[in-house]
Amino acid sequence: MRKNDVLSLVAENLGAEMEGVCRHDGMAVFVPGLLPGEKADVRIVRVEKRYAFGRLESAPEVPSPSRRPSDCPAYPQCGGCTARHMTYAATLEAKRQHVLDCFARIGHLSVEVPPVLGMEDPLCYRNKTALPAGGTAEAPLLGFFAPRSHRLVPAVHCPNAMRPTERIAEAVLAWMRQFRIAPYDEATGQGLLRHLVVRINRKQEAMATLVVNGKTLPHAAELSGALAPLGVVSLYMNENTRRTNVIFGDRFRLLSGEETLTDTLCGLTFDLSPASFFQVNPRQTETLYATALAFADLRLSDTLCDVYCGAGTITLMMARHCRQAVGVEIVPSAVENARQNARRNGVPNVLFHEGKAEDLLPEMVRDGLRPNVIVVDPPRKGLELPVIEAIAEAKPDRLVYVSCNPATQARDAALLKEKGFLIQKIQPVDMFPFTSHVETVLLMSQQKPDDTIHVGIDLKPEDVTVAESKATYAELQAYIEEKYSFKVSNLYIAQAKAALGIKERENYNKPKNPNSKKLVCPPDKMAAIQEALSNFKMI
Repeated sequence: MRKNDVLSLVAENLGAEMEGVCRHDGMAVFVPGLLPGEKADVRIVRVEKRYAFGRLESAPEVPSPSRRPSDCPAYPQCGGCTARHMTYAATLEAKRQHVLDCFARIGHLSVEVPPVLGMEDPLCYRNKTALPAGGTAEAPLLGFFAPRSHRLVPAVHCPNAMRPTERIAEAVLAWMRQFRIAPYDEATGQGLLRHLVVRINRKQEAMATLVVNGKTLPHAAELSGALAPLGVVSLYMNENTRRTNVIFGDRFRLLSGEETLTDTLCGLTFDLSPASFFQVNPRQTETLYATALAFADLRLSDTLCDVYCGAGTITLMMARHCRQAVGVEIVPSAVENARQNARRNGVPNVLFHEGKAEDLLPEMVRDGLRPNVIVVDPPRKGLELPVIEAIAEAKPDRLVYVSCNPATQARDAALLKEKGFLIQKIQPVDMFPFTSHVETVLLMSQQKPDDTIHVGIDLKPEDVTVAESKATYAELQAYIEEKYSFKVSNLYIAQAKAALGIKERENYNKPKNPNSKKLVCPPDKMAAIQEALSNFKMI
């Protein structure tokens, strides 16, 4: 296989980025836009040692029932979505399968993955949108960068963004044209406007932040006047004069309106500044957190520890259901926001600690922290090993693992299993419709050394052997079923004992009807019984 070869390929399944996975001469070929079962001409654009990447050269010969027309003119060029050519139901099933595959392939764990909790209406869900600027002062553009590039794809209308975003972006473009505001040029470092960042709350009020390559924003009063009728209650300027890919610089200046934008989530109220972290999809965030809360199964006497707590949303929500909640977070501004949010919402039973989870949690556990429930919501790279070891040492009754990356979650679940934790259940949630991303909530519990199972067994006299001080028939049967996954009868055990010279009660093996056919223990079960007898030191 070589670059620019055109091959007729059939997609067998979907990859992690919703691309079709084909096979040619034993090599995997990843083809964006091709659905399982579809056949099409594919141009090879890149060849690696064990796999290749292709591009559709023709429409599929027979479209899949899961295919639909895209509802976005910028798809797939902008790269924000990877599955707008699929029905929403098909994307949810693909995400469920991805979670299942990660746990089987990476964690070597068998889990039952239920259907993904999707949205009733998977449109206009993003409450924050960052639009880079491009074009010229006479013909400015706002949009998104194409995948793995800084080529701007114009996209003022985004079906994922909450509706006021489009009107605000159009007003900013009109203002740029009117006053000849030059967009920033990354190649030269010249130009003024770098990004427009819009945040919308549930009341459809907006905070707009213009990121500029300078210290002033000309004609700010005219811009404020144009945006106010569109629901913009807070207008900021951010200074970013560095040659960097990071959107925000360090300095923000309020141009007009309120200092913060107020929003609600899970019955809590939050005051948001331009740089505040806040979940992008509030409707599905409440679904995600409600799932985490149900898995935590908190009692009013419990202590909760929320690791990677951010601005404390999960901590504050769960604190209302337990005695005390402790949050751990590395970002100083997020910790301060969390403390402010606790005061804002009148939640007194919370403590927030600033520091790296891999340093702080082991220290807190060594100092005696023994929470009943631990919640972790780590970044995409998953848990650091010291965090896993600290969780194992803390011995919580329940561990709730919220993840944005099923691959690292599966890896960590396997490591936690080695520490004695058992998977109870998992639930995927669709936070970003028509993308490849999926969030998962995993519940694990620790099998503690002092856990016991009390089993009552009614023994008939014939069930007790002459070696009853070693093992009963029931114990032998339980051992064999656990190890070999099949059952053996009392009759077969008796036959094995007789073959090994262990005497049974007289006439134990005699059938009630002397003319009936006598069953004979099969060789595989005979060997299993003999091994069980040896295990219990009866032979």
